[in-house]
Amino acid sequence: MKRFVVLLGITFSTIVSQSARAQETPSNEELLKRIEKLEAEKSKPKEWDASIYGWVRTEYNFDSRQSSYSREYNLNLYPLDEKLDANGKDINSAGASNFLAITSRVGINFKGPDVWGAKATGKIEADFFGNTELNKTTAGTGSTGLLRLRHATATLDWGKTAVTFGQTWYPSFIPEVFPGVANFNTGIMFNPFGWAGQIRVQQRFTPELSFIGVVYKDREFQTANATGASANSATFNSALPTFHGQLQYKNKNIVAGIAGEYQSLQPVIESGGLASDQKVNSANFLGYFKYSNDKIITKLYGITGGNLHHLVMIGGFAGYTEPSGIEYYKPTKTSAFWIDVASNHAKIAPGVFFGYTKNSGVDTGFKNLYMRGVSGTRVLDNVWRASARVEFKQNKFNIAPELEYTAAKWGDLNPDATAGNNSKDVGNFRGMVRVMYSF
Repeated sequence: MKRFVVLLGITFSTIVSQSARAQETPSNEELLKRIEKLEAEKSKPKEWDASIYGWVRTEYNFDSRQSSYSREYNLNLYPLDEKLDANGKDINSAGASNFLAITSRVGINFKGPDVWGAKATGKIEADFFGNTELNKTTAGTGSTGLLRLRHATATLDWGKTAVTFGQTWYPSFIPEVFPGVANFNTGIMFNPFGWAGQIRVQQRFTPELSFIGVVYKDREFQTANATGASANSATFNSALPTFHGQLQYKNKNIVAGIAGEYQSLQPVIESGGLASDQKVNSANFLGYFKYSNDKIITKLYGITGGNLHHLVMIGGFAGYTEPSGIEYYKPTKTSAFWIDVASNHAKIAPGVFFGYTKNSGVDTGFKNLYMRGVSGTRVLDNVWRASARVEFKQNKFNIAPELEYTAAKWGDLNPDATAGNNSKDVGNFRGMVRVMYSF
C-alpha cells in the first residue's frame, strides 16, 4: 500500500511539473513577437556611438645629401646649398639615414544625438610626431616621439548646410586631393600642409556643387618670426582671422575646385622702441582636380600667392624701415604645382609624383628677410621633386618602397629676394620603405 501511495505521488508531481513547463513555454506567436522586438531594438539608431581607427607606421629613410628637415630626418624639405671647407670639399654632400615610428596614429570618430535638427559628429586624432624639433644647442630631444594633436572637431550637419569647428586641415589642404606618396612629407613644399583652429561652413547647392567658407588662426604651423616676434605672435596680435572661400565640385569620379584666401598678420606690437601696428597682408589662389575610377587615380594641384610660410612652403615676408624707424612688411611671392598618378589596384599599386615650386621674390629695398629658403646671402630659386613608389597591400597591411629625387637651385640673394649670380644646382636622393598596419 505504501508503495502504491508513493508511486501515485510521483506520478502526480510529474504531471503538475510538465503542466507548469507547458504554461511557461511561449507559443509560436509569442516567440515571433519577441524576435520582432529584438530586431527593432537592433535596427534602432544608437544615440551615441564611437569607433577607433589608426595605424602603426614605420619608415626607414636614406638620404644622399644633407637637407632641411623636420623630426630627425623623417620629413625632408629641400637639399642644402653647397658648403665648401678649406680643401674645397662640399660638407653638405654627406648622407644621412634614420628608422622611426613616430608617425603612428590613433583617432576616434564619434556621434551623438541630433542637435537643433542637425546630425552631430566629432573627431579626435593624434600621432607621435611631436611639436618641437631637436634642440642642437642644449642637445635636447624636443618633443619628438610625444603625442601631438592633429584633429579635434565637432560638426553639425543639416543636410544642405554643415558647420565644423575645432582644429583640422588648413582649407588649402584638400583631403580628397593630396599626393599619394609613401613619404610622410605628403608632397610638402609643393602642396600646403598643416592644421589650424577654425570655423568651417559648407553650403551644398546641389549634391555635387558646394561652397566652403573658412575663418582660421594659425597654430602649429605659422608664419616666420620678425625681429622681436615669438612663435605665433603674428597670429595673436592680429584682430582678424584668415578668410578662405572655396567652390568645390564632387561626383563619383571627379573632385575639382578653386579657392582664394586673404590673410592679415601683425608680427610685432613694438618696433625700434615704438608702438607698431604694421601688418603683413597677403593673398593666395589655388585650383585642384582629381579623376579616379577602379583602375587609376590622377590628381593635379596648383597654388600661387604671398607669404605661404605657414603652409610649410618656401617664402615668407620682408621687412622695410620707415623714416621713424618702425619696420613695415611685404609678402614674398611663391608659386607651386604638382601631379600624382597612381594605380587603384587593390593588391599592387604603383604611382609617380612630380612637384615644382618657385620663389618670385618681393619689392626691393628690404632690410630684413623672414622666409623659408634663405641662408645668409644665398636664397632658393626653385625646387623640384620626382618620385616613384609601389604599394603592396594585403588586408590592412601595406608595404611601400619609394625612390625620390629632390633638386634645388641656389643663388646669390638679389635686392628683390630672388636668386641671382653664382647659381648652384644640388640634389638629394632619398630611398625609403614604409610599413603600415591599419586598424
